[in-house]
Amino acid sequence: MKVLITGATGMIGQEIVKRCHEKDITVNYLTTSKSKIKSTENYQGFYWNPETNDIDTACFKNVDAIIHLAGATVAKRWTKSYKKEILLSRTKSAEVLINALKGETHGIKQVISASGISIYPDSQTNYYEEDFKGKDSTFLANVVHAWEQAIDGFSKVNIPAAKIRIGLVLANQGGALQQMVKPIKLGVGAAFGTGKQWQSWIHIDDLANIFMHVLEHKLEGVYNAVSPNPVSNNELTKTIANILHKPLFLPNIPKFFMKLVLGEMHTILFDSQRVSSKKVEDSGFYFQHHHLKPALVDLLKS
Repeated sequence: MKVLITGATGMIGQEIVKRCHEKDITVNYLTTSKSKIKSTENYQGFYWNPETNDIDTACFKNVDAIIHLAGATVAKRWTKSYKKEILLSRTKSAEVLINALKGETHGIKQVISASGISIYPDSQTNYYEEDFKGKDSTFLANVVHAWEQAIDGFSKVNIPAAKIRIGLVLANQGGALQQMVKPIKLGVGAAFGTGKQWQSWIHIDDLANIFMHVLEHKLEGVYNAVSPNPVSNNELTKTIANILHKPLFLPNIPKFFMKLVLGEMHTILFDSQRVSSKKVEDSGFYFQHHHLKPALVDLLKS
């Protein structure tokens, strides 16, 4: 089997590449950096630039599936120009793939795309499943809507798509967890706002395994990639501090302060989404990391 991965050199992409190689799946990958192009027996890089519609169509040769992870990070101040980059990095990259495939004879049977749980409205009480039809009006919600609509465009080239709505990814190298750990290690950690907002998290290993599960079982449609046991921001912060044997004595950080510091991006820290993992579990997926504390011990003690 051979897969084409966009975003292969990112945090999630690297884990998926590792699992592909463990299963003797050959990986082609697309990169906007010519210096990152490598060529080995099971890992071949190809250049693309979605901004200019450039893509080396040799990347599609003998590929069975596409795993589409490309997208600019949201963990950077949302200026007007950067908000445009966040959106276009997701929608335009999908369009470039689709348009390139229109002119190619290929054997691609499925597309698996990253997406986000930011599509669900901020709520303390709702428990969101994939069939939720409401629409939030926040910037990130609008990005995810546009992103998923772009992925639906693969139907134009007769390729079924799966969309993986990713929650808060916990990893020991990079990502949100390391940013949470820093102030706690310095003794200045604190929860955000009321601390009651839900955090639907997932261990990086389970996230990579969900992508592989969807690939191997040729699943279609939308799947939430979150652990079965979401927690409050208070619990997440306290659990990290407990594992690191650090005190938490500062008051919770008020919303108005983080809005001054981060601007509109502060919503990432304060929005509450309690999201269900039932659909992916019903498809036969088993989570290695069900509960927060052992998941954090695995990441922070390794």
